[in-house]
Amino acid sequence: MKELKKLPGEGVGAPASAALGASGRVATVAVIEDNAGLRRSLLRMVGRAPDLRCVGDWPNGEAALREVGRLRPHIVLMDINLPGMSGIECTAALKKLCPESQVIMVTVYEDTDSIFRALKAGACGYVLKRAYSAEILEAIAEVRAGGAPMTSEIARRLVEAFREPTPEPASRAELSAREKEILNLVAQGFANKEIGGKLNISYQTVRVHLRRIYEKLHVRSRTEALLKYLQEHQGTVPGPPEKKKF
Repeated sequence: MKELKKLPGEGVGAPASAALGASGRVATVAVIEDNAGLRRSLLRMVGRAPDLRCVGDWPNGEAALREVGRLRPHIVLMDINLPGMSGIECTAALKKLCPESQVIMVTVYEDTDSIFRALKAGACGYVLKRAYSAEILEAIAEVRAGGAPMTSEIARRLVEAFREPTPEPASRAELSAREKEILNLVAQGFANKEIGGKLNISYQTVRVHLRRIYEKLHVRSRTEALLKYLQEHQGTVPGPPEKKKF
């Protein structure tokens, strides 16, 4: 496996601005990748960004799960094809231990079936292993801002796959009008900061509403929240229609 590519002129510290989160604070990162060369590249990439700090790296999911509950990283870069326990299985287990951790899948190619299963397991998005390091930092920044890095094709599949009725009972608690409004904007791909701007509320208020949505829908991420709502409402996105769709 080749190491991460660099953009022309990219050097130590050059891509750091791409990883700035909405708060500007340092985010902790963990890397779970069995390929030693790629794992070292990801660690160097994180080390060059002043607003990111690596707190752990492991070659397999079993080793990671023994420590990740203690470390509770903000961001986890997860190889989708780990040996033994797969990256998808590891994501599901990790989200139970650390529901607040945001998992970005790292994959060799856009296998829609695997990516789809990873998102259902709790991942918030994915990046390709052949991506430039700056592109991976941009994906991390997008997640920190409340977004979900994925192609429109994957996003469309997420919506289409949950248009069939489900035997699962309806949500225990009905979403409020504001929560439906926020979920509608999530469905259109807006990040938390953008949602706050559209609704004239703060970024932190958006996060509070999202936490309540997660609790009511019994999920652990914005992707799971959207999937659950679409599944229970036969693919109908809540709230009034907007111009921007998946």
